Amino acid sequence: MHSDPIADTLTRIRNGTSAKLDAVEIPLSKMKVEVVRILEAEGFVKSHEVVSDRKFPVIKVLMKYDVRRQPIMTHLKRVSKPGLRVYKSCKDLRPVRGGLGTQILSTNLGVMTDREARKRGVGGEVICEVW
Repeated sequence: MHSDPIADTLTRIRNGTSAKLDAVEIPLSKMKVEVVRILEAEGFVKSHEVVSDRKFPVIKVLMKYDVRRQPIMTHLKRVSKPGLRVYKSCKDLRPVRGGLGTQILSTNLGVMTDREARKRGVGGEVICEVW
């Protein structure tokens, strides 16, 4: 039992990149799938797939590296934690690392990046930062 399954997901991905693994497996949940989908759309991971032929379904995330086998993603940090939730309005959302990074938010319109949230004019809970 994990008290923070999103932090566990981010830690598995972070550990996978530091160990230079080709893929990591994460226990399945809808929120985790959305976070990984955004990481894939932003180009931080190669791809993902849901493997449901097991007793407990998992998300298989294929990691992405450059030609020297260095990870594309250098920073992955949980922002809003169970003990301290962080909410931001669309006015308070600023580009991460001059637009090179992104924040993943949980809004009332679903899970999205900070760019999409600013474009739609919504705020929400900041799940994590990545660059």
